[in-house]
Amino acid sequence: MKIKILIFCFSIFLFSPYHAHAKFPIHLGGFELGDNISKYHHLIDMKTCREDTFNKYIGEGKTLQRPGFKSGVIAYGLCDAPDKILRIKLKFADASKSFFKKLLRRYEKELGPPSEYRGDPFQTIIAWKWSFVNNKKEKISLTLQHNSMVEDEKLGNAVKLTLTSQIEKERVCFMTKSPGRNIIEPLPRLKGKALWDLYIPY
Repeated sequence: MKIKILIFCFSIFLFSPYHAHAKFPIHLGGFELGDNISKYHHLIDMKTCREDTFNKYIGEGKTLQRPGFKSGVIAYGLCDAPDKILRIKLKFADASKSFFKKLLRRYEKELGPPSEYRGDPFQTIIAWKWSFVNNKKEKISLTLQHNSMVEDEKLGNAVKLTLTSQIEKERVCFMTKSPGRNIIEPLPRLKGKALWDLYIPY
């Protein structure tokens, strides 16, 4: 009976999307999740900071040139915790697959094996995701990605560290305080030639 209980508990840990880990990563590229964005005014082009087009409860600003990185975007809260950094997304200067493999080995050594594979089966985009939860029930996701072909995505190597539990709080706060802003006006219905005129370039 005890053996069955142990097997059951292990299976829950193995297949849970979030794993409690000795480390709960909050630092990346000189930034720290949870900090006020103003603390990094020397690392972020503050003139680029603006409300996200699709998620209006989040603001985003572009990073200034950083050693080892080509570009980056820092997301921060606008409602529940204004100016609190929620996501750090950075693109590495080295776009090679060999560098990606080296990064992956280092990540696994420091953080353990990934929680899931998020790339495509043909590995034109290779993406590994880690998920963590701490004793405060805060959740963080970490994604390391290599893209060699898909031009709709950023080519090369990129990493994204997200305080997912706080982003959800920002969304709920926004919907509570500004319910009208979430209503998308219905588009006019088009048929026949008028609709096809939108589909076909001319």
